[in-house]
Amino acid sequence: MLILCYHAVSQEDEHLWRPGLYMPPAVLEERLRILHEGGYEVLALDSALQRLKAHDLPPRSVVLTFDDGGYEFFSHAWPLLDQFGFRVTVYQTTYYVSLQKPVFHLICSYMLWKRRGAEIPGGKALGLAPVLDLRTEQRREAIVQELESKCIADGATGAQKDELARELACVLEIDYQALSSRRMLQLMSAEEIKRLAHAGVDFQLHTHRHRTPESEGLYRQEIQENRRVLEMLTGRPANHFCYPSGVYRREFLPWLRAERVVSATTCDPALASADSELLLLPRFVDTSVKSAIEFESWLAGVGSLLAVRRAASQ
Repeated sequence: MLILCYHAVSQEDEHLWRPGLYMPPAVLEERLRILHEGGYEVLALDSALQRLKAHDLPPRSVVLTFDDGGYEFFSHAWPLLDQFGFRVTVYQTTYYVSLQKPVFHLICSYMLWKRRGAEIPGGKALGLAPVLDLRTEQRREAIVQELESKCIADGATGAQKDELARELACVLEIDYQALSSRRMLQLMSAEEIKRLAHAGVDFQLHTHRHRTPESEGLYRQEIQENRRVLEMLTGRPANHFCYPSGVYRREFLPWLRAERVVSATTCDPALASADSELLLLPRFVDTSVKSAIEFESWLAGVGSLLAVRRAASQ
């Protein structure tokens, strides 16, 4: 069984900013059409896992998953999925669901990318170097890390972080209000999640703040807060999990079991089988940088075989 992973369907030029994560709606539509015309059986996650362990999967079984739960899922991805009648699971983080502001580190990274190649004065007002060097990806990401560290040191709230993002936009001469009004890099709202849950979208765990704490207490707290919000909004159990950014360690498994988590997906590329550890399920992360041929090779199982051979030769 192939579990497909999508992070986001792009608005505007996001797929150029982070091509390894975002994809244009036209590419997603092409993928869904391949599934439809190829006669693939797109299953609900919970049902698929039960049938996987029971050796009762239909041929050409596929599960569709989306990570994070950004607004673009509601605006761009869901209309396409609904058009094809495909079941889907969204691994939803929840902190920004109620805040309804752009995700801080993402919007900062995006705005710095928009001014890529430049050296811009005014950084001192943000507690940074006087001149912001935006000529390389490494330097831009270093600025994002500095801003994140500053927020942690100051104990900044979500609203205060958003104000800092506005100040960065001012320095960069970017219209922050225009980005916000288009819901750029925001999560779905509580009402949007309720609406999609009512329409049949399966919402599952992805931590409250998209974090991977190293202590058991904090790790489990992230899951507990995430579950509380999701179950309140959807009225359904949230017992399946996705590791944020695909980061996992073996010691996480007993923590997940203690939280009654049934399955957990990684970003490790392979096919899921009856022998797969349910708390370390593999997925194929599909993005706009992958060709339709590569996508179809994974559907046919060839891509997984090639990935195994490459891993064995390294």
